[in-house]
Amino acid sequence: MKTRLKRSTTSGNNGLLLGAHESIEGGIHKAIERAESIGCNTLQIFTKNSNQWVSRPLKEQDIENYKNSASKSKIRFIMAHSIYLINLCAADPLILKKSRDALVDEINRCDLLGIPIIIFHPGSHMGLGESRGIKKIIESINRVHDKTSASSVKSVLETTAGQGTSIGYRFEHLREIIEGVENRHRIGVCVDTCHIFAAGYNISSETGYEKTIEEFDRIIGLEILEAIHINDSKKDLGSRIDRHEHIGKGLIGKTGFRCLMQDKRFISIPKVIETEKGKDLREDLINLKVLRRLAGKIK
Repeated sequence: MKTRLKRSTTSGNNGLLLGAHESIEGGIHKAIERAESIGCNTLQIFTKNSNQWVSRPLKEQDIENYKNSASKSKIRFIMAHSIYLINLCAADPLILKKSRDALVDEINRCDLLGIPIIIFHPGSHMGLGESRGIKKIIESINRVHDKTSASSVKSVLETTAGQGTSIGYRFEHLREIIEGVENRHRIGVCVDTCHIFAAGYNISSETGYEKTIEEFDRIIGLEILEAIHINDSKKDLGSRIDRHEHIGKGLIGKTGFRCLMQDKRFISIPKVIETEKGKDLREDLINLKVLRRLAGKIK
């Protein structure tokens, strides 16, 4: 069973694809239960421990439990995020090989589970320079796609804040990578609101929001947008520091999120929050409530 997005044409709050990243503690299927318990219809997960290069292979029981839970749930779209260790333009050859192998494994795991997209950060050039870094990322993605040629899973590049030597904090970076990918139908983009704000795209006002979306469309194209991470920012515009904050509590503020949530162009784009929470998921409940209220009735 493919947990692939069914594009919605429904207007109003009911048409929104909105949810959160949830823990897979106790089994991947447990993330579905957690998401449903707080009223999500969209979910993001890790398919393995996010801070380890190698995890045990998925067992048949893992896959069966997940697919059974997904088939019975009201979750309409499930996406995966890669482990944080992956760096597709690593200067160290060993880290580069591990990163490529890890992304191949991520795609294979998504295939087994029926998850249609895997989101990952492009990488950090670690002193090589952005131009060389971008070339390495392109080479890495092409190699990964060659090794997973039978897969239908999309590789989705996430916008970054530009912290350290990370690539992807300018829309032009992502366009250059996409243009270099041989299997163009297998590549997409995920926008993280905190990241683009920290990178210098001012989405905190109506004017700034519209300018940013226009720039994204002109440089990359809205048709390639696969997902949105909805996070407020603890740090200033252009700080290039990645620090997520709860919705409306940070420097983007409610105006920016109101613009996003009421933008009918994105009603069928899956959106998830990635903010800190306790085991009772209370913070997720609050953030989702704020976002739904900001969405109001989409015309």
